[in-house]
Amino acid sequence: MRIGLAQTRQTADRDENVAAILEALQQGADDGAKILCFPETQTVGYRVDIAAPETPVDADWLEATHAEVAASCARLGVACILGTELPSPADKPTNTALVIDETGSILGAHHKTMLTPLDAVAYSPGTQQHTFELAGVTVGIVICFEAFRFAHTTAECVRQGAQLVFHPQNNTTRPNDWKIPVHHAMLVTRATENTVWFASCNASLEHQNCRSMIVRPDGQIQAQTELRREQVLVDDIDIDLATRAMFRLGEGEQGDAVDDSGAMLFADTVDRSEWRAP
Repeated sequence: MRIGLAQTRQTADRDENVAAILEALQQGADDGAKILCFPETQTVGYRVDIAAPETPVDADWLEATHAEVAASCARLGVACILGTELPSPADKPTNTALVIDETGSILGAHHKTMLTPLDAVAYSPGTQQHTFELAGVTVGIVICFEAFRFAHTTAECVRQGAQLVFHPQNNTTRPNDWKIPVHHAMLVTRATENTVWFASCNASLEHQNCRSMIVRPDGQIQAQTELRREQVLVDDIDIDLATRAMFRLGEGEQGDAVDDSGAMLFADTVDRSEWRAP
């Protein structure tokens, strides 16, 4: 299947953000993407340094915008993971990824469960991890910090059957260049410790502390963007490579989990007879 990451511009101007979304959807469709992921909070701007934390939540505008994006998905035949926010019974909105299929149906939403200290000033936390069926594949969603620093969030998606995990993020607001190799290593780790595809999408701003990248289940980086450049990254993935072998082995499975993990670790350099009992 063919997936895409929309490393878009993001500002406090919501209309400009929506324009970037619609442009990227068109480009992703032109490039053959079946699923396109957007950065964290792309519709309204991240309430840490981009939009003000106290900005009122405009529920009507959000509903209209989500409907507009869904209609574009239906017209183009592209599913998307849309970084946005939603009103919450608490005083603060949730930091949310809306999941829209290729028919324009909104399947549901995932709300960021683990918040940084600055996140917590502006957002209410979610309570659980979510997976969805998109383009015939079980897809997990984890947002920025909750996946970077907390391995259990991705693992829970994999426990629910995910072979492909999307990671909307926004690591752009402060000049912390030391984080770049750390973040890249974390993305690789999430893929390889679970033996799944991991597709992470950052926004494009002056201080971009992580590339957007598609990581293979064996941990190799298959495709990545340039830093600080608007770019729609589209590439083919072989979903059959996402055997979930390391996750299953870690859960105590034997048999196929041993064979699948051995095949991933050793490829053709070790014969399976060397680890199989006679």
